[in-house]
Amino acid sequence: MKDAIEASNLAKTFVTREGGLLFRGKKRVVEALKGVSFEVRRGEVFGLLGPNGAGKTTTIKILSTLLLPDAGDAWVNGYHVVKEASKVREAIGVSLYSDRGFYWKLSGRENLLYFARLYHLDEKTAKERIKYLFELLDLKADADRLVEEYSTGMKSKLNIARALLHDPPILFLDEPTIGLDPNSARKVRETVLELKKEGKTILLTTHNMFEADMLCDRVAVISKGRIVDVGTPSELKSKVAEHKVVEVTLLGFDDKVTGKLSGVQGVIGVAARVRDPVAGVAEVKVVYDGDSSIRDILTLLLNESLKVLSVKNLEPTLEDVFVTLTGERLEES
Repeated sequence: MKDAIEASNLAKTFVTREGGLLFRGKKRVVEALKGVSFEVRRGEVFGLLGPNGAGKTTTIKILSTLLLPDAGDAWVNGYHVVKEASKVREAIGVSLYSDRGFYWKLSGRENLLYFARLYHLDEKTAKERIKYLFELLDLKADADRLVEEYSTGMKSKLNIARALLHDPPILFLDEPTIGLDPNSARKVRETVLELKKEGKTILLTTHNMFEADMLCDRVAVISKGRIVDVGTPSELKSKVAEHKVVEVTLLGFDDKVTGKLSGVQGVIGVAARVRDPVAGVAEVKVVYDGDSSIRDILTLLLNESLKVLSVKNLEPTLEDVFVTLTGERLEES
């Protein structure tokens, strides 16, 4: 197989119950994936870009053999993720958004030595590999500290180090910089670019448009369990390059506003981010064509008895592509 990763019509449904732990309500069916298909070329950094709940983590868990798909097929490094799961696991490293799985009363170095044994690495190879990874991820000074003393950023970097222990050709990174301070996030991004230079294939999930633009050779836009577009960051941004973007901060916002704005002539996409649901404070982003559209947009808002707090003209970004394609904003949950 030429491609490092291939997903074909992946589907996954979860059944949950509404309510709390003691009082379980009626069943609720959640379609996490609805026929997801894409391919990742060898040696590229490929991003799944979408908000929380879009299906990004479910996709990575299926591709890394941690979840079984309800339908569809997928191959990683030429091996089927269900029928040849053990072969897939040999070829991949996985870093999920979680600091669980480490032994907190052991040091970072002792944890990695333990996991190296599970990968059947001999002691000399393991020590050399761990030394390299601590230097790569800027953890050398903290290698012998207990993991319980690690910051969130340090745990995230240790998680990536564990995924790289056996030097796999394919790496899955789930939201690798979420919750990190700027310095830790920058180091993780630098590490991704360094791994790309080594020829690694990297599939990462993110809802950070800056991160996707900076790191990814190609990006798949995913929303509500579906892939809605795939392309390079430049190709995706070219879809809105001729459009104009305005962000209006409103007081008194309700959900009906976005629907009415969508009906304004020349409007391509509308999405809102509610900052204060009680007061109805929201930032509404509108992608539109034509000089007259902004006048019509503001007239509509004023006629709805909304208070316009600010109006900002913006340069088109990957988020505006997302707004145009899905009607959502990337930071929505």
